[in-house]
Amino acid sequence: MTRVTILVDVQNIYYTSREAFQRNFDYNAFWRQVTDGRTVVKAIAYAIDRGDEKQRQFQNILRAIGFEVKLKPFIQRADGSAKGDWDVGITLDAIEYGQYSDLLVLASGDGDFDLLAQKLITKYETEVEVYGVEGLTALALRNAASRFIAIDEALLLAKH
Repeated sequence: MTRVTILVDVQNIYYTSREAFQRNFDYNAFWRQVTDGRTVVKAIAYAIDRGDEKQRQFQNILRAIGFEVKLKPFIQRADGSAKGDWDVGITLDAIEYGQYSDLLVLASGDGDFDLLAQKLITKYETEVEVYGVEGLTALALRNAASRFIAIDEALLLAKH
């Protein structure tokens, strides 16, 4: 059975799905798709913690699905901009668990991960599947990945 590590950049997936489809990503459908016939080595969802109840409920849903949820505090800078970036954490975990996996699934459209995908493929011979929104996923990441899977209707929650 294929050993898979699943890493989700929650903010990136949330904002790109909302921008492209005005809908939310369906984590249950995603989990079913990426784990079908595969053994999960590790599954982590990286999120920003704003401390509100609705967000806590969402994090609990992710945990119930099977994800470990890693949180960073939301930081509002003096100039009004915000900081909440998991790129280094995702990269460290991808290297740590990816080397023991046949496949690393990365849900993110962030082009900063292109070097990570290349490293996993060349150094560890780990395939990299990238899930992202078509048109909002960096071309460099798509090109670096073993496979790009576009988020579509099947991976979105129904409109309310």
